[in-house]
Amino acid sequence: MTLPDQSKADLDWRDGVLPVSRRFDDPYFSLGGGLDETRHVFLAGNDLPGRLAAGFQVAELGFGTGLNLLALRLICPDDCAIRFTSFEAYPMSAEEIARALDAFPQAQAIAAPFLDAWAQGARAFQLGPIAVEVIEGDARESLPRWQGQADAWFLDGFSPAKNPELWGDDLMAQVGAHTAKDGTFATYTAAGFVRRALAQAGFEVSRSPGFGHKRHMSKGVFHG
Repeated sequence: MTLPDQSKADLDWRDGVLPVSRRFDDPYFSLGGGLDETRHVFLAGNDLPGRLAAGFQVAELGFGTGLNLLALRLICPDDCAIRFTSFEAYPMSAEEIARALDAFPQAQAIAAPFLDAWAQGARAFQLGPIAVEVIEGDARESLPRWQGQADAWFLDGFSPAKNPELWGDDLMAQVGAHTAKDGTFATYTAAGFVRRALAQAGFEVSRSPGFGHKRHMSKGVFHG
């Protein structure tokens, strides 16, 4: 029996098209509108693209298929140089990502530079105006060492019920410590313990309508 590489994604494919993490028993996105959900939660939740300007820093917990990055690229003007840093413990292969993106032709159409770089092992690369860095490993160890300050956070780990280590008080405190004044976060979850941890980290947290069947999501502004 071949054991899975514990540093890589370990996937099942539901209906042949939807990647599901065996480790967390959770899908990477909704086939009912994964790209639309990204736009609703992470882009609109952070008031993007309205806030984008040269030097703007987006940070993310949970890179997954790169769908959030591609959604950001679709709204980022070509002359607006921004940065995107994502923290991912279990990276998918380029082949797995490409297979997952088959579900989203609009994102797939601009994905080639990303997929080419990823297949070559690059974790820092350019995607149009976006300087991308994906930091592999446990975010509880890597985020405290990061020197950046995010203007907007995409908090997109697997479900807090199944992946609680990516939503713990200490890590949410680090999110706050690495957020610029008046920076923001958005996440699909409205779990109480996540909201409380983010409030404790210095965010003014609010709840707003979620995407699709999800009643609520969370977003917030950092006041320190």
